[in-house]
Amino acid sequence: MIFSAWNIDMTAWLASAGIAGIAVGFAAKDTLANLFSGVFILADSPYKIGDYVVLDSGERGKVTHIGIRSTRILTRDDVEVTIPNAIMGNSRIVNESGGPHEKYRVRVQVSVAYGSDIDRVKAVLMEVAQGCDQICTDPEPRVRFRLFGPSGLDFELLCWIDHPELRGRILEQLNSSVYKRFMADSIEIPYTKQDLYIKEFPHPAADD
Repeated sequence: MIFSAWNIDMTAWLASAGIAGIAVGFAAKDTLANLFSGVFILADSPYKIGDYVVLDSGERGKVTHIGIRSTRILTRDDVEVTIPNAIMGNSRIVNESGGPHEKYRVRVQVSVAYGSDIDRVKAVLMEVAQGCDQICTDPEPRVRFRLFGPSGLDFELLCWIDHPELRGRILEQLNSSVYKRFMADSIEIPYTKQDLYIKEFPHPAADD
């Protein structure tokens, strides 16, 4: 009634206040989502600082900071990525440092030609693993004959390393060592071959 006495129309003011409230609500939505997700992450502890994690988006790296609003990850390119906690809270996270210990298993898959001495192949792969100082002895490396492939016999070397972030360089070292040993021991690595059968040759075109 006071505003009416002063001839002030409150309809426009209330409409403006409503629009402003909606705008503020939308602006605060992401902030609140990040804050709530941050609280849940700190309480649930799906990962901790120093863990090596992989997100479903493909980002991979070591956790360097966990805050209320965001989580920071140091990637293999030495680039620190800041990810809002709302995204972390809704992502599938693989914690490669989780479990009873931080050790991580690496796999080296290799094929050899049919006719190869499979016992010799297994021995060479084990020697390669045992010759790498960064491979754990507990659990000890193992070799599996996996498959009769279309071009060769498929083997897999399984071994463990102390930290997941070492995987790339150790895989490179193991692959190089396996290739050199196979060459030195005359173990053939097959490649895909295709046989072409021609039932009959086309007749030459008749001369005019």
